[in-house]
Amino acid sequence: MPEHETALPELYVQPGESHLVREPTMMRTVLGSCVGATFLIPRLGIGALCHPMLPSFPLNPPKGQTVEAGRRYVDFAIRELAGRFDSLGARRGEVEVKLFGGADVLPAVSAGSKPTVGRLNCEAALRVLREEDFGVVASSLGGTSGINIQFNTATGEVLLKRLSFPRQCGAAADCAPGIICPYRAACARQVRGMQDRQSR
Repeated sequence: MPEHETALPELYVQPGESHLVREPTMMRTVLGSCVGATFLIPRLGIGALCHPMLPSFPLNPPKGQTVEAGRRYVDFAIRELAGRFDSLGARRGEVEVKLFGGADVLPAVSAGSKPTVGRLNCEAALRVLREEDFGVVASSLGGTSGINIQFNTATGEVLLKRLSFPRQCGAAADCAPGIICPYRAACARQVRGMQDRQSR
């Protein structure tokens, strides 16, 4: 790996989080049914990554809903970052967007099944990016396995690695608080091991 990459500070983006940086950073996350969108604005030296978990912000959100809680939703996360870019003087046409994730980590029950969360997340992300006048320069969406992405905000390069999680685990890489899953520990061990190897 080139020396300039190893020297970069690292930031791991958890499910439901969005982060914006103004210094070269290696941003990492692991995606299953969630989507991850990377944003690069070379002129301003800005990079951002959001990792929303669900497609749409509720029409009637709970009273006292916070910005942090809103970032769990694809539409909210993208629009919130768009507003931050605007306030920093970015033009929509100069923002380089790459989109990942949205895997179907659970097998379909039948041919007539409702769309999966992964598919709905993909559709929401593409729709909102289009509505906000962002162009997607690269994407890797769908599939049936989780992925690890590493976003170098100095170069805009995104490295993608496909992961192998237990097929029975609906949470897969996107384990969320409150989900009871017998495979959670195995998945968590695998993710931690992968992160440890990458940090060496």
